[in-house]
Amino acid sequence: MTRVWKWNRPVTVREVLEDLQQERSIAYTTVMTVLDNLHQKGWVRREAEGRAYRYEAVSTRAAYSAALMNEAWTQSDNPAAALVAFFGMMSPEQREALRDAVRMVQGPEETPAPQNPTAENATAENPAAENTAVEMPAAENPAVENPVGENPAAAGGETGR
Repeated sequence: MTRVWKWNRPVTVREVLEDLQQERSIAYTTVMTVLDNLHQKGWVRREAEGRAYRYEAVSTRAAYSAALMNEAWTQSDNPAAALVAFFGMMSPEQREALRDAVRMVQGPEETPAPQNPTAENATAENPAAENTAVEMPAAENPAVENPVGENPAAAGGETGR
């Protein structure tokens, strides 16, 4: 999938093979089998082009990652604790990316301005702080992709790994 996502366009077995062969020796039939398996699982769609197929990802890499995170989070017996632990593992850059994502989902009218800059820094250092609870109404926001809906394998509990 990494190679298919890399090009972000329909690719042939030959293109994937040539790309992989830059790093290691691999057979054409191996690449063909893997792409066929990905097609059967619903991860790629294919379209005939002459005697070959062109394969295209059904979902973006970001949507796939989101589906994995959602699946892991919903499997937890304590989702809030799982989020706090996850936030605690994040680097400062990742936490800032999370804040940016929340602002994008909520929109500017819903994002409260920090009243105390040191409180925001404390939150970054302590993800368990009270004001880190984040509600993201993705279902209400049509601009946000539904990663599970886009990826039949992720919805069925498979991770594709």
